[in-house]
Amino acid sequence: MQFNTASTPINQLVFTNEILEVWKDEVTGQHSTFSLINVKAGDIICDFGASAILQTPSYLTVQLSTNEHIYLQPSFLQYINHSCSPNVFFDTTSFKVICLRQIKPGDELCYFYPSTEWKMAQPFQCVCSCDNCLGYIGGASYLSKEVLQGYRFSDFISQQLNNKYSK
Repeated sequence: MQFNTASTPINQLVFTNEILEVWKDEVTGQHSTFSLINVKAGDIICDFGASAILQTPSYLTVQLSTNEHIYLQPSFLQYINHSCSPNVFFDTTSFKVICLRQIKPGDELCYFYPSTEWKMAQPFQCVCSCDNCLGYIGGASYLSKEVLQGYRFSDFISQQLNNKYSK
């Protein structure tokens, strides 16, 4: 059997530590983060901090407040992709990445971008293929009150949602 090398994904390991690894798809340039260990819901996966703080969002930042958007440190965390059915959460109050549901070795780590973003710098059409896929991902400001029930949000985003829906 012959393979068309132009359509065969070529993955390159770009980072690894004792708990996870980051792979780059050489065809698409997409990075993805995968677990090397079992993690239970509620477990802390790692701490994070800021390598830089911006006043406006970029596609690589996480929002802390109206005018605070951070580049993540350690930088490998920027490769945790979006899913409408996330398995991790960025707690921007405690600065910890928290497991939302069981993760097994080989599972991709994914988080719900609107959980930390009010209005995203680069909204996109989601293709996560989850049963509850929302389609358009633009930030928490675009979510209906009904959608909010299934997600955990950062303290800042929860406050913004409270302000929006208490009026």
